[in-house]
Amino acid sequence: MPVAGNQHQKDIGHYRRLFGLDIHLTPVFVFSSLTIVAFVAGALIFREAATEVFKNTRIWLTTNLDWFFMVSANLVVLFCLAIAVSPLGRVRLGGADAKPEYTNATWLAMLFAAGVGIGLLFFGVAEPVYYFKSPPLGIAPGSEAAAIAGIAATTFHWGLHGWAIYGVVGLALGYFAYNRGLPLTIRSAFHTLFGDRVWGWPGHVIDTFAIFAGLFGVATSLGLGVQQVTSGFNYLFDVPVSGTTMVALIVVITAVALISVLTGIDVGIKRLSQFNVILALLFLLAVIVLGPTAYALRSIVAGFGDYLAKVVPLSNWIGREDTGFVRDWTTFYWAWWFAWAPFVGTFIARISKGRTVREFVVFVLLMPTVLCLLWFGAFGGTAFHQHIVEGYTGVTGNVEAWKLEFALFKMLDKLPAPALLSCIAMLLTIVFFVTSSDSASLIIDTIAAGGRIDAPVAQRVFWCTIEGLVAIALLLGGGLEALQAASLATGFPFAVVLLGMAFCVWKGLRAEVRESA
Repeated sequence: MPVAGNQHQKDIGHYRRLFGLDIHLTPVFVFSSLTIVAFVAGALIFREAATEVFKNTRIWLTTNLDWFFMVSANLVVLFCLAIAVSPLGRVRLGGADAKPEYTNATWLAMLFAAGVGIGLLFFGVAEPVYYFKSPPLGIAPGSEAAAIAGIAATTFHWGLHGWAIYGVVGLALGYFAYNRGLPLTIRSAFHTLFGDRVWGWPGHVIDTFAIFAGLFGVATSLGLGVQQVTSGFNYLFDVPVSGTTMVALIVVITAVALISVLTGIDVGIKRLSQFNVILALLFLLAVIVLGPTAYALRSIVAGFGDYLAKVVPLSNWIGREDTGFVRDWTTFYWAWWFAWAPFVGTFIARISKGRTVREFVVFVLLMPTVLCLLWFGAFGGTAFHQHIVEGYTGVTGNVEAWKLEFALFKMLDKLPAPALLSCIAMLLTIVFFVTSSDSASLIIDTIAAGGRIDAPVAQRVFWCTIEGLVAIALLLGGGLEALQAASLATGFPFAVVLLGMAFCVWKGLRAEVRESA
């Protein structure tokens, strides 16, 4: 098979000295880095104006583009399922003789830790409870049906649709990198459309959009994570919830992420992912065992059935009266997943060589969805039991007051050893923070360097630092609204790119099947 990317690698394979450091000055790196630095400076200098801009941006996007995000996410799910069951599912990433580099358990741990970690801690209790009080699809608030629907609706936002978005990027990059010999960067997926022109300005635009989306998507998660950790410190040790505390935490955790990213994917990221998934599973088991076990297990089973029953109605935006759910939750989530897709998808591609397309889709879509269902069923079910059976209003009160970051700690407060469980939750959030930051830095660096996986250390340090600064700028320049606006604004253009990637990988896989026939 001809290696179409060799000339591109030669074109970008030189280094220049900048301030005494080796920096890989591709057009993508120069434009994206300068733009992001300018954004950080502007958001920090003009904080009040930035807050207003972020608020208006979020409202406009969720009001006018909700249909686009809904259609795009639905198409992506159908595409992945169709690819998996078709003859194209037999294609192996890396060729017929390729072998997986990681065991199934390690592979799942790394993609799960990079893909959803912080969100599970932040929304694991708060989101099901919010839907319990304000359910979608016209369900009566505060009822048993609303409790089950809360688990189903939360799983809807964290299940098949989101992982299908990741899957398209990972599949496209894995195929074009390992089967066609192209660089591991977003533009490579469009070689079938643009030919060698993809190494020029069309590719620069595509990769720049990918960096913007990935960076702001990760910054959103980092912002949520630091809010969770700050709330935990406040709840346990009376540390004040303030911008100073959150900035200090971001600085410390980013420094830890720098150490991890410098050790590479097979040491820092791999080991941290394995540790975090094991600790998360133990934490999940502890909540089930120490809480209302039977009620939590019934919630998981009932939530699964309700998810299957409601996934189609929830995916439809036409004629819905629950516009708050569609716009404030679903639209934001799909934009957030699209924003995360460049980094998580590229990371999944990095660790998926040797897998068949069918195996890839089953693992990337179904396994994380099952884990998310277990998590939300157990945590949400425990909170529901506390409210419905025990009459405890600590969780629901904080959710109704929009103090979502406190919901987890309020739920743990009613279980045995609440201080220990809260400390474990904070440790999980921090390590998920680190794994998200270091894997994102590695992947954004790869994209900015034109697909090189051996770009200079200084660049990895730069991107890891920038992620922390963007999170700080968003938190200080508007808080949660700013985080949501950033994901929406950067997720939209990359959603268009991702739909193009789906078409390109379909063409590539069809060609692969014809050539091997």
